[in-house]
Amino acid sequence: MMTISNTGSDETSLISLSLDMLSKKWDIDPIVRELHLGKRVDLQDYQIKINQVTFHIPYITDPSLFLLWDCLWPDCHNCCNRQGRLPLTVDDIAKISQGLGYKNKSDFITNETYVASWDTNSATNSDNSNLITTLTMINLKRKSDENEADNGNPLSCRFLDNHGSCDLHPDKPGVCWLYPFFSWSQYENNRMSVHASFQLTGDCPGFYISKNIDDKMMAILNDYSIKIYDYTMNVNTTVREGFGRIDFN
Repeated sequence: MMTISNTGSDETSLISLSLDMLSKKWDIDPIVRELHLGKRVDLQDYQIKINQVTFHIPYITDPSLFLLWDCLWPDCHNCCNRQGRLPLTVDDIAKISQGLGYKNKSDFITNETYVASWDTNSATNSDNSNLITTLTMINLKRKSDENEADNGNPLSCRFLDNHGSCDLHPDKPGVCWLYPFFSWSQYENNRMSVHASFQLTGDCPGFYISKNIDDKMMAILNDYSIKIYDYTMNVNTTVREGFGRIDFN
């Protein structure tokens, strides 16, 4: 059984507010809304392995429906308008600093980033208890004066132009390439495996309900499997049953 839950009433209220904002422009399926708000209990964790990534797709048992996704850009760029943070990998720092014209990474880090820590409990154990991982990472400033106090709060990214495109593209942070998925790795039979599922934050209108995983979704999963695997192995954030790990990048 799969459980989609929120960490508290404050987070649920923020998700509800985000969904209300989306509803002003897009039709949000009532079932999709319920899934975002953690109100469905008739869920199963449908797992499908694409290349080197195991995707966890929410499956509603009654009626028999999958939660799927497709990007609505350029009509939507909410992921850039309401990003909670932009953690950077080592590769991100190298590419973005060069793209912004910095001769050395230290100047880029001083002027364009800040360091923040946060807990994530998106993944779950087999008994549905949360796995908590503490991350401490360098984050790209979404506004010129951003600091740790802004970490986790929705902000519009300063690199988003008036046409809904990213000025850093294609060298935008790896976490931007992943949206709306989140990923984690864990040990299985003494080997590292990579997993991914949807972020249900209420900020993306691209989610829809389907009776089967259609060809369009399969193409998306195939494309994202490469991005997710490379990013997850680069960040090296590992969770497994009974353990949490603090990773510094």
